[in-house]
Amino acid sequence: MTLRALIFDVDGTLADTEEAHRQAFNAAFIELELWWDWGPQLYAQLLRVSGGKERIAHYIETLRVTPAARARLRPLVSLIHDAKTRIYKELLENFKLPLRPGVAKLIRDARAADLKLAIASTTTPANVEALVTAALGRGAMSWFATIAAGDMVASKKPAPDIYRLALQGLRLPAEQCMAFEDSVNGLRAAGAAGLFTVVTPTRWNIGQDFGGAQLLVNSLEEIDLPALARLHAAWPAQGAPAARA
Repeated sequence: MTLRALIFDVDGTLADTEEAHRQAFNAAFIELELWWDWGPQLYAQLLRVSGGKERIAHYIETLRVTPAARARLRPLVSLIHDAKTRIYKELLENFKLPLRPGVAKLIRDARAADLKLAIASTTTPANVEALVTAALGRGAMSWFATIAAGDMVASKKPAPDIYRLALQGLRLPAEQCMAFEDSVNGLRAAGAAGLFTVVTPTRWNIGQDFGGAQLLVNSLEEIDLPALARLHAAWPAQGAPAARA
């Protein structure tokens, strides 16, 4: 079936944002006098939980504290996440993160080919806008036909809800779209929504099992839009084993 739209995850896929997120979390903890420290190894483990608020809530449940202390911490999740989001946006404004190799060209080529673009991410809409604007310039948000992000759905990745919402916004069947992800949770979500999925892992998820992907590449520089369209056209509706470009 003809390829008509590209759907992008954000964190780790459009840009390797996770270190900036980690620093923003730690800065928020200090600001709120919690003094937690999410080091790189711990953060890599926490990334298995989709969604910033969900990640904080999960971490609270792992703390060695009294039940009373845990009960006092649980209501702080939204407050912590709001502080983290503000700090993250400031980081993006002051230290612009580059897009991952090949991403900008793929987006430009897709627009030139009149393919629709969409976002399907567990991060907040504010974070999406901050990254897209900083990396692609003012007005770039209008390039995306639909933005499905954050708490717009009841269940986050690996549930397929966010991708189904993106497909509704595009008004296209899954068979005419292609998803781009970097994580196992994202791959499972896209696959469950019936999407051909390209995975470009980052240092945060090296070694995870991406066997369900239709294409696995180190970066999008390794393949161009015409080649992606050919792979998509040859793809059976039920999917196929992961390939490498």
